Amino acid sequence: MGTSVKQNYELTAKRWAKALMELADENEGISKDDILDDLREVAENIESSEELHNAISNPSVSTEEKQIIICKLFQNKVMPIVYNFLIALNLKKRLVIIGAIADEFQKELEEKRGIVRVHVTSAIELNDDKKNEIKNKIAEKLHKEVIVNWDVNADIIAGLVFNINETIIDNSIRHKLENLSKSIMKG
Repeated sequence: MGTSVKQNYELTAKRWAKALMELADENEGISKDDILDDLREVAENIESSEELHNAISNPSVSTEEKQIIICKLFQNKVMPIVYNFLIALNLKKRLVIIGAIADEFQKELEEKRGIVRVHVTSAIELNDDKKNEIKNKIAEKLHKEVIVNWDVNADIIAGLVFNINETIIDNSIRHKLENLSKSIMKG
């Protein structure tokens, strides 16, 4: 998938997720966690069945036929708000991006709750004490609850690379060496 196509796909999913969140906000008493669970379940059902995925993503299968499939599979299995959302997605030919919409809905929900996802890359595997220390420092700096995804990449040599909401903070030795090399070449 090309970069602009992928960005458009993500932007579309984000818009739909935001619309669903607004709808959920208007309907007090509806659990956003339950909505997310239903979205994940639908996406998982579609992805786990090649036949269902092909039917949903095939443009030669009519909207009406897809509507029948949605009705049979999900009408009494998911919350009414999610079922109606699936109907709307189908009518707009966006049902195929339900997994991305679920991801974006989760991001919206976490943002509302003041939770930030941070991706931390280190050169070596960190022990749990070090991970907790880093997580607590990040939470303190951001004044938010954080969920950290950890990764190991020996290519960074040493140090840490942080990705916070698509903002990269590269504190690695490799990055510092690259900057030093660039400044020597300029000099």
